[in-house]
Amino acid sequence: MKTSSLTLLSPAKLNLFLHITGRRPDGYHNLQTLFQLLDWGDTLHFSPNRSGAITLAGSQLDIPEGDNLIVRAARLLQRGTLGARITLHKRIPAGGGLGGGSSNAATTLLALNHLWQLGLDRGRLQRLGAQLGADVPVFVGGHSAWAEGTGDLLTPVSLPPRWFLILVPPCHIPTAEIFSHRQLTRDTSPIKIAAFFGGDSRNDCQALVARLYPEVDKALRLLAAFGEARLTGTGACVFTSFDTRAQAAMARRQLPPGLNAIVARGINESPLYGALA
Repeated sequence: MKTSSLTLLSPAKLNLFLHITGRRPDGYHNLQTLFQLLDWGDTLHFSPNRSGAITLAGSQLDIPEGDNLIVRAARLLQRGTLGARITLHKRIPAGGGLGGGSSNAATTLLALNHLWQLGLDRGRLQRLGAQLGADVPVFVGGHSAWAEGTGDLLTPVSLPPRWFLILVPPCHIPTAEIFSHRQLTRDTSPIKIAAFFGGDSRNDCQALVARLYPEVDKALRLLAAFGEARLTGTGACVFTSFDTRAQAAMARRQLPPGLNAIVARGINESPLYGALA
């Protein structure tokens, strides 16, 4: 076991679009989406030990430890007396569609596989991550990606450089509520990657979420002044994109005071693999 500790960025993501293409007999949905990784997110610190215990400390730990994806990810890998103290500095809002819990789980799998010297390859870690949540494998894969199926069929994609202005409305949107809603559109025809780059895409959850959550509708209207505004995932965060950081920062300065707004750069490769190398 490596005895050194690790401090890692656990990156957020955006869904640049989200099409629901059908409902499966098992109740899950078939979809298409494009995951854009960001250079912004949570920070996780890992200190391995031989205590046989997994302990989690840090900010905004409002989920029971047994249900927390960080702890569950660690326990998936744990063997014998292997233990770890994990500290979370939380910035990604819960229920915002930015993938915070999934990213934290993936970062934990990668970090402890490295520190505990388990030698599991990326594919194995992705399969373990899928047990924790549909978005965990893309974070383990470490690359912005086109996703199909239930989000499990991933094709790495290199996206052009973009900066994003993201608004965080003051609401938490449960994914299950949106995917089970009777008014959700579930019959969008599948598209090819080229169609997305040609502008043929949307978020099938956006109209429904905006109707159910006035805070999201307000955020979409505010960002529409600067370009196309879009919901990420099932929300609640909304975003628009810019060519440069300066443009995104200028737009943020024009927003009403008191809003929770983030400027972040889209990245193709997660910083995790560089840090672990």
